Order: sequence, then structure tokens, then C-alpha cells
Amino acid sequence: MADRATGHRAKKSLGQNFLRDPNICRKIVDSLAPGTDDYIIEIGPGQGALTEHLAEVGARKLVAIEKDDSLADHLAGRWPDLEVVRADATKFPWASLNETGPCKIIGNLPYNVGSKLIWDIVSRVETLERVVFMVQHEVALRLTAEPSTKAFGGLTAWVKNFCRTTYLFKVPPTVFRPQPKVDSAVVRFDPLPREDRPDDPDALSQLIKLLFQQRRKQISTILKKRWTPEVGAWFDENGVNPGSRPENLTAEQFRSLSKRI
Repeated sequence: MADRATGHRAKKSLGQNFLRDPNICRKIVDSLAPGTDDYIIEIGPGQGALTEHLAEVGARKLVAIEKDDSLADHLAGRWPDLEVVRADATKFPWASLNETGPCKIIGNLPYNVGSKLIWDIVSRVETLERVVFMVQHEVALRLTAEPSTKAFGGLTAWVKNFCRTTYLFKVPPTVFRPQPKVDSAVVRFDPLPREDRPDDPDALSQLIKLLFQQRRKQISTILKKRWTPEVGAWFDENGVNPGSRPENLTAEQFRSLSKRI
């Protein structure tokens, strides 16, 4: 069914589910703590449910990244001061934001690309002040999981090397049109100090992917071909059992082990 205000019909191929509850929208925007001096980027604004509240803040600069041309036209027409970037957020050059100074990012992320976007953004944008994303509830649980739990996975280990993550609140399907089949949740990301971030993100990424591709195996088995006396010493020094499984390591231990390997 097409929206009455915009005449736009949600596109399943783009994972479009539009927020309809102004109270939820206000709560999400407030979680970002937007201010008049902020540079704010919104991903996938859709029909402008969050944009409306962001525009009221009077931020120094407000940018919306929207892939759907018809929605981009609607946004540009409704908010002339809004900078609308017509682009696929998964292909956006996120590192370019490092040249613009501190920034905040917000968005209701499509379920099919949410994890990839988060992986890229937290690691490539070094000038982040805060990020607030609504994602599939299951992804929110993974992003905020503790070690030695079922939800702790590769995405958790990666993101927590760049940001502290906080589960804020659940969002039911009933506040969307069309309604998704699963719950959503809002997560806040607060960047870690530079000295607590990985020196070699590529090495960390390779280790995380290697270990979690075989997450049911013991770490010593997965690393058999890479095992050296130095690697063995790392387990002794850190009091980690080589027979542990990947989810038993903390985010910091992943970073430390990736250096040793």
C-alpha cells in the first residue's frame, strides 16, 4: 500500500519498513543527544520520521544518505536545508568523514545490511562522537553480548574493539508500515579512546573471521596451522585455556591475540 503523504510504496528489495510512531522517533533521536554544533548523518531516512525531529534541533549540518530516488526527492523538497546524498550506504566512503571533524550518526538500518554497515562505520570513522542505530532485535543482542554467551560472535568482538555498546530499548513491529516479522531494538555506540582501539584492524578482522567460522571448535584446533611458541605463551600469559572456544575470549583478548599471531 502506498503512503498517503508521499505516494511511496515500500520496496521489499531495499528492506524498507517505515516508522509510524512519533514517540518512538523522538526517543531514538533523543538517544543521540543532538546539539546545535553537531554534524549529523542519518542513514536511510525513508519518509523522514527521524529526520523531522533531527531538523528541529538546528544542527550545524544535517546529512541524509538515501538510496531510493523518490524518497530522496521527497526529503529534499520538505527540508531545503537538508543535504541529501543519493547513495547506497554500504558503498559510502565512510573514512571521508574523518576530514569533516566530529560527527554523530543515526539510522533505522535495513535488516539485510545492518551488520555490514556497523562493521564498516565503527572501524572507519575515527571522528565518531556517538552512534544510535535501530536494528533487528537479534542483532542488538549480539552487539551488546558479553563473552561466554551464545549471542557473542564475530560482530560483537569487532565492534567492542571500537565502541562501548548499550542496549537501549525494544521496538515492536506494530510501529512500522509495513510491519516486519521480528522485533527491533535501539543500540547506542560510544567510541573508545584512540589508545584502546586496534593498531592493526586488518589482523584483528582476519583473526575474528577465522575463529568464528569454526566457533564450535577449540581455539587451539582452529589455530593449529598458526601455532607457534609465541602464540602458546600468549595463552599462558593471559590465563586463557587453549581449549576455550572463540566466544570465551573478551574483545580485548581478540585484539591482543591478533597482535601476537
